Amino acid sequence: MTGLKIKALLPLLLCLCNIFAQNNVTLSGTITDADSNETLIGVNIIVPELQTGTTTNEYGFYSITLPEGTYKIQISYLGYTTITENMALSENKIMNYRLEENTETLEEIVIKQDVEKLNIKKPQMSVNALSISTIKQMPVVLGEVDVIKSIILLPGVTNAGEGSSGFNVRGGAADQNLILLDEATIFNSSHLFGFFSVFNPDAIKDIKLYKGGIPAKYGGRVSSVLDIYQKDGNSNSFHMNGGIGIVSSRLLAEGPIKKGKGSFLFGGRSSYAHLFLPLFDIDNIAYFYDLNTKLSYRLNEDNSIYLSGYFGRDVFNISDTFENTYGNTVLNFRWNHLFSDKLFSNMSLIYSDYYYGLNLNFVEFDWDSGIQNFNFKYDLKHYVNNNFKLEYGLNSIYYKFNPGDIKPSTPTSGINEFKLIDKYAFENALYIDAEHQINNTLALSYGLRLSSFLRLGQNELNMYENDNPLIFNDALQVYEKAEPIGTETYDRSDVIASFFNFEPRVSLAYQVNDNSSVKASYNRMTQYLHLLSNTTSPTPLDVWTPSGKYVKPQLLDQVALGYFKTFKDNQFSLEVESFYKTIENRIDYVDGADLIANNAIEQVILNGKARAYGLEVLFRKNEGKFKGWLAYTLSKSEQQTEGRTSEETGINNGQWYSTAYDKTHDISLTGSYELNKKWTFNSNFLFQTGQPTTFPNGQYVYNGITIPNYESRNSSRLPSYHRLDLSATYNPNPEKTKGWQGEWVFGIYNVYNRRNAASISFGENRNTGTNEATRLAIFGIIPSVSYNFKF
Repeated sequence: MTGLKIKALLPLLLCLCNIFAQNNVTLSGTITDADSNETLIGVNIIVPELQTGTTTNEYGFYSITLPEGTYKIQISYLGYTTITENMALSENKIMNYRLEENTETLEEIVIKQDVEKLNIKKPQMSVNALSISTIKQMPVVLGEVDVIKSIILLPGVTNAGEGSSGFNVRGGAADQNLILLDEATIFNSSHLFGFFSVFNPDAIKDIKLYKGGIPAKYGGRVSSVLDIYQKDGNSNSFHMNGGIGIVSSRLLAEGPIKKGKGSFLFGGRSSYAHLFLPLFDIDNIAYFYDLNTKLSYRLNEDNSIYLSGYFGRDVFNISDTFENTYGNTVLNFRWNHLFSDKLFSNMSLIYSDYYYGLNLNFVEFDWDSGIQNFNFKYDLKHYVNNNFKLEYGLNSIYYKFNPGDIKPSTPTSGINEFKLIDKYAFENALYIDAEHQINNTLALSYGLRLSSFLRLGQNELNMYENDNPLIFNDALQVYEKAEPIGTETYDRSDVIASFFNFEPRVSLAYQVNDNSSVKASYNRMTQYLHLLSNTTSPTPLDVWTPSGKYVKPQLLDQVALGYFKTFKDNQFSLEVESFYKTIENRIDYVDGADLIANNAIEQVILNGKARAYGLEVLFRKNEGKFKGWLAYTLSKSEQQTEGRTSEETGINNGQWYSTAYDKTHDISLTGSYELNKKWTFNSNFLFQTGQPTTFPNGQYVYNGITIPNYESRNSSRLPSYHRLDLSATYNPNPEKTKGWQGEWVFGIYNVYNRRNAASISFGENRNTGTNEATRLAIFGIIPSVSYNFKF
């Protein structure tokens, strides 16, 4: 028996001898879709003999260094046919692969065991990825596919409820999420005040959400990074696809500029429900539209250029007396350059703009506000060897903030033109990140980001006695605005305030066995921009402001610990993570703070701190006719703003209180069942603890006026939120792969008609004279049907 064991180990021993005896060579190239020539992100390149491998980067490039020899190379990607070939490597080699779309086979399931072993080894944690095909299957309100609503089904991610914009990650605020579309910052991710997201699913290629262990190349926010990449477009042939729904439709066209080398992509989406409102004698209007575009061209084997853009607008009109227009505009030029088979670079020039406008015809004035930035990025990825990779680069962003510009809309308007003072800033960063495979069981990722922020000169800046814009009235026990003692004027090149911060990042993975590992991470991050909002979710009217003389940057420290395991050849997987994070200098608002058209915001804010901690569980069924996951989060999110002196009360008497996005329990269950090739059924169930709120607990009468008295901040909660959604997808011709292809999607949102409370307000009943509570619910049960097509 012993002799047989030795004989069985001989091939492995010979392979190990070859590793130490021979020189290393590099295998590199690009992996694309065979039909569209679209580059594929995250494709696995596996060498089973060495139990090693790598994945393609954001532009489909890979590089792996191996000892000279002959190996089996496996190229695998979910939804594509796996390529397996034997390859003799005696010198550096460039191999570009084209993968064919296919359904999974038994062989691919075997391959996935090797892939999952690599994922278990990687130190990366607290990252969730969703494929567009998965997102499109999820039941959603009014049948409109929604990227943002889909990620809320993941552990650690919530929002403020139906009709709310943005999302919250691990107890953080919505403005603490960095949202990137082709590397450009999106400042408002919602259409129609949160009912839909700004992302056209037909134009999206890849989505990743980083909740912790965030790589050093990302910065500027302290809660999460949502990194979204658009498709490049089909460089082989012309195709169109789209969808027709109850409230909106979309259409996307893509094709070659020059076959095999260049491509274009144009996508449009618009809602049209407002066109039917006049039939019901409703003269209000609410609609959105957006445009996605991308041009890609491969100059040669070492150089590719990309030009991508997004333009979106929302229009909300009430009886021609009030019109609200807002939206994002981004434009990005990128140049990929390959210095060698081990050094890949990307340079980006990015413009991003968020605009908000109001036309108030009934008072005859217009309001414009927004934020612009110009961004230069240069990133390099260095594949030093198979056990050590480096990423490093720099980032510079110039900001212009327009808090508000008021102009009379008619010659007879009684409104005088008024301009809130524009603000300017310059944010810079250098970073380096290393991924280091120490041995077969231990892998590290460690990096450092050095960030700086310069608040640049502006026309006027208030001066206060002792630099204190907010004073405390001891007699009344309230905060009051300090009177400015003068103003300072600066040139644009002057620096009003400067900040420098070191942001270390480190994560590790210890492989317990082939199917399980323990991971841990720590990261420090800095946020220099602040969203001025005292609502539970962002609104278009909220204004961004930079750190400066009176507003400090937010500083995050987060640690996470996790356990990861796969079962039954990766048919099931389990991820369990715990986290704890603290944030310094979190803005808090004094009671009664007025944030709209405020030229001296420093007079109504205090710097506080926040903390969040919790446990996340994600259990997946990855294969078979029934797939899905169960996500559960147990967490706590709190904020504290103490008085600056022992005499001051601070906010909420200096006590910790629940943030508006604290959800103790968050459960989501998502399932997909393929009945046959024609019918697929999907379901979501969500349960969340009701969001914190502040209710009145009494009242008193002063000079004949009834004045409510309120309890401690956020000490009550709305009722728990829960709902069940169902959908069915019908493909009448599943075997058809060319020409016109279509499918019907039938959905029911909120099947049992739960009237989830968006808010509870209190007032006096004029008929009875008694106080009463009014519960506002936005959605009940909503059926939908949509038709998707491609050709």
